[in-house]
Amino acid sequence: MIRITPRVRPSSPPLSLLQHLTTTLHDADRWVPPPPPLPMAMPPPLLLRLHHSPAPPAAGPLLSRRRGQRRRRAQAVRASWQELAGVLVFSAVPFTAVKALANSPLGARLRRRLDDRKAAAAAEADALRAAARRARTTSCWYGEERPRWLGPVPYDYPAHLTGEYPGDYGFDVAGLGRDPVAFANYFNFEILHCRWAMLAALGVVVPELLDLFGVVHFVEPVWWKVGYAKLQGDTLDYLGIPGFRIAGGQGVIVIAICQALLMVGPEYARYCGIEALEPLGIYLPGNINYPGGALFDPLGLSKDPVAFEDLKVKEIKNGRLAMVAWLGFYIQAAVTGKGPIQNLVEHLSDPIHKNILSSFV
Repeated sequence: MIRITPRVRPSSPPLSLLQHLTTTLHDADRWVPPPPPLPMAMPPPLLLRLHHSPAPPAAGPLLSRRRGQRRRRAQAVRASWQELAGVLVFSAVPFTAVKALANSPLGARLRRRLDDRKAAAAAEADALRAAARRARTTSCWYGEERPRWLGPVPYDYPAHLTGEYPGDYGFDVAGLGRDPVAFANYFNFEILHCRWAMLAALGVVVPELLDLFGVVHFVEPVWWKVGYAKLQGDTLDYLGIPGFRIAGGQGVIVIAICQALLMVGPEYARYCGIEALEPLGIYLPGNINYPGGALFDPLGLSKDPVAFEDLKVKEIKNGRLAMVAWLGFYIQAAVTGKGPIQNLVEHLSDPIHKNILSSFV
């Protein structure tokens, strides 16, 4: 117990002082600074503690901030549902357009035109595939004389790896390719992941480069910080253009759902095969991994069988490098908290002190 003996002047009513203290404590949102202390010989400890406590000034702004955050969060939820509806409509446009075109008189005419020239196109595709098989027999990247992953080191390479597929270096320590059907599926999956990794690596590097050279100033050019900002509920504009967003105001879960919807169409077409586009009058002469045609090979690179077989090897090699690069992106983000371009610039500016070893010291 603290015994308080107030020493105030008789002209200062105690009741007014009590009312003022009550208002100060219980009406924090409307808190106003207390009046200057009355002259007294020794201020009571209780009054000194109340007048100099930092809690009342912070209570009002804190509550105001919380209320403002709740209001903004409620408005963001309403805006998010509006944007989500827009994304769903945008996702349905390709499916609806393809179906409508296939069932329209224009689609019927396109199919008739395809039927008229399909036989000649199929014969040309068969000739190109035969030339590709002959090109593989003379290429240094296929067959028994192809490079191996251990180079000149003697090793008993698996017998089921004959160099038929591009990028086959005889590496299958787990024996996953013993089943020919499973091996074909694994190759299909690897090609798919290689292409996604190359596109994703491009999406990581290009924004940092554009922001570094001042071409486009992004709100956040570092790839992992964009995801972190979305986890915090921030709204991001594409290319730094205010208001240009499709799912920029959405949360991570909603964006993942929208991306899954947008990817269903291409994945469904890939699963159904290259014949899935024939109702639109589009004939693809290749296979599920290399469809070819004007839609997937506008430059006509597959017309040269020898160059085409070499390009297949270069594609899968660059794709594997991109997948390994993504492992490096993850480690860089976890260790340095920066993007790959920023890490590279710092390393080139001071290679001795800015390297992989200094990051762990």
